[in-house]
Amino acid sequence: MSETSPTPPAKQPEPLLIADNLTAGYIPGVNILNDCSLELAEGELVGIIGPNGAGKSTLVKAMFGLVNVRDGQVRHRGEEITNLKANKLVSRGIGYVPQNNNVFSALTVTENLEMGTFLNPPLYKERVGIIGDMFPRLMERADQRAGSLSGGERQMLAMGRALMMDPSVLLLDEPSAGLSPALQDEVFIRCHQINKAGVSIVMVEQNASRCLQICDRGYVLDQGSNAYTGTGKELLTDPKVIELYLGTLVKDHQD
Repeated sequence: MSETSPTPPAKQPEPLLIADNLTAGYIPGVNILNDCSLELAEGELVGIIGPNGAGKSTLVKAMFGLVNVRDGQVRHRGEEITNLKANKLVSRGIGYVPQNNNVFSALTVTENLEMGTFLNPPLYKERVGIIGDMFPRLMERADQRAGSLSGGERQMLAMGRALMMDPSVLLLDEPSAGLSPALQDEVFIRCHQINKAGVSIVMVEQNASRCLQICDRGYVLDQGSNAYTGTGKELLTDPKVIELYLGTLVKDHQD
């Protein structure tokens, strides 16, 4: 009787988005990121936290082609996208919301959303109703100039515009920065809802504890490198992470 060879284990699919050992910076010869890595699986919400100057925003900018990657790779659905132009990445289904100057202040809410489908204008009619359901307050201010919106409303508009192209990945840079605690909480609720609607998210956040509460996994960066990684719950309760990065506020809350 002939022996049958064992069936090899099924090959696991590659994560949706990978930053693999990135070295990157703004000025020639000066690196902000040093062998920094991140993985985002389909359907995940991944948080990036760390002290000021750790390279958090630089990491998402490097993944979106806004900072030159000198070494390492960025891959999306298994294909290399390192240093691709932003318009190419948007057409591939990757959206990005910067921390500052993230709306067209002189344009109305509607015009900002139209700009979101600049690469595919016919998509506007299909997507505007979906975004309106997600952010009903924006529809109430459809004819209002974006520059006159509140900080929270501008953040919602920036996220809504990025979602107009129906991306599979959304990169968010400090979405709660500069907002009141109540508006910060609304932003986190919206991010959670967007993720549950099927958009995979990478979120850089200054509000580390709130970010870790809603994310599936988190990365702690320090001096441009990975310091810790784990599930949001693991990082939120890790004594070293609390001591070094989250401060006494989280510890007091847990006690």
